This record gives sequence, C-alpha cells and structure tokens, in this order.
Amino acid sequence: MKITHYEPAALSAAFGIDMSAVAGFGPGAGWGRVPAGGASDPHQHDETEVFVIVQGTGDLVVDGERTPAAPGTVAMFEPFETHVIENTGSEDLVFFDLYWRDPPHAARAALAGAAERRRFGQRPVFVFSTPPTPNGDLHLGHLSGPYLGADAFVRFQRLNGVEAWHLTGSDDFQSYVAERARRDGRTPAETAAHFSAEIAATLALMDIRPDQYTVTNADPSYSDGLRAFFSRLVGSGSVGLRGTPALFDAETGDYLYEVDVSGGCPGCSGPTSGNICEECGEPNLCADLAEPRTRRTGAAPRRGEAVRYCLPLHEFRDDIAAHHALGRVPARLRELAQRVFSGDRLDLPLTHPSDWGVRPAEGGADGQVVWVWPEMSYGFLHGIEALGRGLGKQWRADAPEQDWKIVHFFGYDNSFYHSLLYPALYKLAFPGWEPDIDYHVNEFYLLEHRKFSTSRRHAVWGKDVLTEDSVDAVRFFLARTRPEGRRTNFDPAAYETVLTDTLIGTWQRWLNDLGARVETGYEGQAPDAGVWTPEHSAFLARLGVRLAAVTQSLGQDGFSLNQAAGELHGIVEDVVRFTEGAYLAAGPAEKDRTRTAIALELAAARLLARCAAPVMPRFADRLAAALGLTGPEVWPDAPELLPAGTKVALADAVFFRAPERKKTADD
Repeated sequence: MKITHYEPAALSAAFGIDMSAVAGFGPGAGWGRVPAGGASDPHQHDETEVFVIVQGTGDLVVDGERTPAAPGTVAMFEPFETHVIENTGSEDLVFFDLYWRDPPHAARAALAGAAERRRFGQRPVFVFSTPPTPNGDLHLGHLSGPYLGADAFVRFQRLNGVEAWHLTGSDDFQSYVAERARRDGRTPAETAAHFSAEIAATLALMDIRPDQYTVTNADPSYSDGLRAFFSRLVGSGSVGLRGTPALFDAETGDYLYEVDVSGGCPGCSGPTSGNICEECGEPNLCADLAEPRTRRTGAAPRRGEAVRYCLPLHEFRDDIAAHHALGRVPARLRELAQRVFSGDRLDLPLTHPSDWGVRPAEGGADGQVVWVWPEMSYGFLHGIEALGRGLGKQWRADAPEQDWKIVHFFGYDNSFYHSLLYPALYKLAFPGWEPDIDYHVNEFYLLEHRKFSTSRRHAVWGKDVLTEDSVDAVRFFLARTRPEGRRTNFDPAAYETVLTDTLIGTWQRWLNDLGARVETGYEGQAPDAGVWTPEHSAFLARLGVRLAAVTQSLGQDGFSLNQAAGELHGIVEDVVRFTEGAYLAAGPAEKDRTRTAIALELAAARLLARCAAPVMPRFADRLAAALGLTGPEVWPDAPELLPAGTKVALADAVFFRAPERKKTADD
C-alpha cells in the first residue's frame, strides 16, 4: 500500500501555483495548492489528468467554461484541454493530482480536432479579417491573405454546425487615407467612402460576403462608442498624458508619424516607415528611428517632445504571456512578443496630432485623435454589437462576454497590434474579461519577387482577374500559393498553367470522361456497386484518408489553405491513378467489377464537391448539381457512393474556362 499526506513544505512553484511530486503511484501524482485569490496558468498537455479537491473552494475553467469546485469534486481533463484552477474562497484550495500518458487516447483527441476540445460548436465564433485601409482597392496580395482565409474558415465551420460569422469593414481613419486624399485632391472622408465601396465590391467578386462590414466613418454610433472605450482606458489609471520624444518637420513644424516619416528600424535596422516595421514586426516610436527622413522633402526632421496619451506596454508582459496560453498562437507571434518585451520600457502613444480621426473625450491632448491601431481593438467589439443587432442578439461592445470565441486573420505586419497591443487594451478596459482569441497570420505575397503595394501601384488588382468564370480558379490558386509561414510569389504564368493543366486538363477532363462513361454504359444514371476487389476497397479507404486530411487542414487548429488545396487536387490525382488500371479487363465477367469502379469514381466526385465547398464554392455547387445533389450543407463524415439511379450530367459540364486570348495585330 502507498500512502501520501499533504505537506505544504514540500511544495514549490509550478504552473503559476504551488505543486509537489509524489513517487510510486504508477501514474504521475502530486499535491497542489492555490492561495486565496490565485489561479494556475492556463495550459494544456498530452496527458490525461485528474484533480481531487480536498480543501477550499474555487472554479475549474476548461476552454472558457467554468465549473464550481469544492471538497469531494473530482475532475478529469482530457488531453489538450486548456484548463485553469482558480481559488474563489478565503483559504487555500488544496487538491491531489494524478496524470498519465495514454498515446492512443491522445491521438484520438488530436484527431477529433478542436471542435469538441475547445467548444467551438457551443458558443458564437467571430472571425475577423483585418479591416483594409481604404486608400486603394484590393489586390491579390490582400485577397490571398486574411480575406480568403477568413471566408474559407467560416464556410467550413458552418458546414460543421458552428455559429460562425465573418466580420470586417474599412479602416477609415488611417493616416494613409489622408495622404491619398491629399494626392487626389479629395477630403479624407470622400477617399474613404470611395475606396470602401470599391473594396466591398471586390470582395463580392471573390465570393467573399462578410456578415458584418463596418464603415467606421459612416457608422453613426462608432465615434461615441470609441470615445467611451478610450475613456475606459484612461480611467484604468494606466493610460495617461506623458511627454515623450517625437519628430517634427524642420520647415513646417508638422508632427510626423506613420506615412510621414521613414528611417532605420531600431529592432532589425532595416528600412521602415514610422510606428511599425513590416519586416521584423516590431513597433517603433518614430523618434527612435535611425537617420529619419520626412516623406515630404526627404530632409532630416526636428526632434522634440509631444504630450500624448501613452500606454506603458512593458507592464503587460506577464498578461500577454497568459493570454497567449489560451488560444491558437503561432510560434512566430510568441517570438515577436519575446523580442518586443526584451527591452526595459515601451511607452506607446495611443493618440497623435491629426485632423483626421476621432478625438477623445478627455482634455489635455488638443488637436489629437485616437490612433487608428488601438482604435481597431474597439472596432472589433463594435462589429460584434452591430452584427448582433441584425441577428436579434444582445451583444454589446461595452460588455464583452466570456463565452465569445474570437478568431483573427491578418498579415504579419499587423502582428504586434493584434497579438500584443489589443490584449493589453482589453485587460485595461474590461479587467474581468479574458478574451479567448485564435490568431492566423500570413506572410507577404510577392509579385515579381517584390511586395504587392497599393501606394506604389505594384499589384494585380482583384477586379482585373475576377469574373464569374475565373473566381473558382483564382480562389484555388491563391489557396494553393498563399504565404503561410513563408513568403511566396504570385506568378501569372503559373496561374495559367494551373488553370489549363490542373483544373481544365485534369479535373474537368476526368469529370467529363466519367460522365461519358456513365452515359454510354448506364444511360446517364449512377450504377450501384457490384463486385468489390481489394483494389476497390483500398481506393475507398484512400478517399477516407483524403477526407480526414482536408478536414484537418480546414479545422481551427491546423488551418492551412495550402494543404487544403493540395488535398483537393490529391483526390483527383488518386482517382485518375485509380482509373488507369480499373478498366483494363473487359468482357461479361468484368461488368460487376466495372460497376463498382464507376460507383467509386462517382463517390470521389461527390467527395470533391463536398470538400471543395469552403475553397471553391461555385465549383462545389455546380459539381453537386451535375451529380444530382443539392449544394453542400453539411461536412461529410465519410466518402459515400452516389445513390444508384441518380441522374448524372457530367459529360458536357463546364466548370472552368481558359481566358480568351487577346487579339494581336496578326489575327
């Protein structure tokens, strides 16, 4: 018999509380103590773990859901569940801990995905693509990143029964809007309104229709809501007026930030504009740029001081680390946090002198507006409230709910704001809210191996390539080549090759050939399967493997459109390979085996129609219709044969078209 007793002297710090280890119990074992008002760090692991509460009261928090705990409570945590134990009483909360590894159980938990583990199907999921700056239309660099990503993500979640919504809008109060307006001889409001409408139209051409599209300058309640949010920040006591170094135009005396100034990044030493470095992702304060130059003349600016509302972001190092333990945070973002917090101080201005933007209600910063980047943290909450009004939901921007699940899609150059600044602002504005946020970040998409750029007009614009005939091909190619984890390059010739060789020459040719075989051999109706060979059953199993792979690549933990597009093409490659040997034998004895092969091809086509829906919705609908099915409504659990007798209209179906060749002088 093995007996252990609780010994406070044996405890030491671990997981944000006090723990001890007890040997000899078979599984890992130990005692834990949470002091009054304390809580463990949020964490997850591959072991199964059991807590037995023996003293005190508190809450067990699993993936955001709270359960009271008291003496006699026994709780088992599944592998990879994010869990926290909090002490809500006045005495120590003491528990006995058991944990063990069960590799098959952990593998099943990982395979099941996050839907069960992180309660995706039990709470509202708000998926944001970073609001674009309305200083120009959207190019393929924009479309390939946050917007296609968020759209496909939401489509997949809805097919799995999740209440998910896509929210975005136009980031009207950017300084880049004011700069474009000066160049065009317009007011900033006119420029923002014009390009906001153009952006919405381009998204629609891409079959991206957000559930909430907020136009910040046109929304009548936005400015007052932002002022109230900013007042919460000031009321926290952490955000206040501070005189800190700043840059000014040496001739005009104009205050310089963002687009107005450039220099060497204090983090990576590379060239950068004011306030953020697109290369390394680190913020700058403009005054710390190496050899700064004004945009207006290229001359060196004058150094001085400006009194602005500032946030001591360095004080939130531990809060950001705890926040990053709650959701999906790529290593790239955690590494950025380490770099940003490696310094002693980072007093970040939250207001800037400007004529374009929303002025805070507080005095002391005359002529200043709330900086558009911290403004965006409120904008997300405002979007949820606006969405709720249309849905009859009582969601409020000034009272965010613990059960909200937020998912952000953005480019790496926005990483600092989304994953470091916004959690700190939420901590100040709503101290009792612990936002559960997943982050999906993409790198730069290059054109001719240089960054797409709206300001430099180095781009392929969405409206130039998107038509009813091309949208599925564009979505597929961007999904396959978008910059996930590394920069990639858009090559127009490569797009043409994928369209003509892959989508038309492989996918469409197979589907048309299959339709012709069904018409010739079975009067245009799906045959029932006949005699099965080992090759037939192996191919059905292979379709199941592809389904599992597509499911994982579109799921919230392992989301990757690169992989999803690859697996869709893999379905077609598998079936083309299968058909190469399926019909070699002929004669009466082979008829039953041939029926099975045809039935399996139709099963592959049916699976392709279902699995393509998040990435290529029009193609999925057309293929489903050609197979006698309605459009995809639920995500498949397994490959299915097409019901015998179903009318099939694949032989002459056109799913993709090559672009018309432009006439030349020789034509």
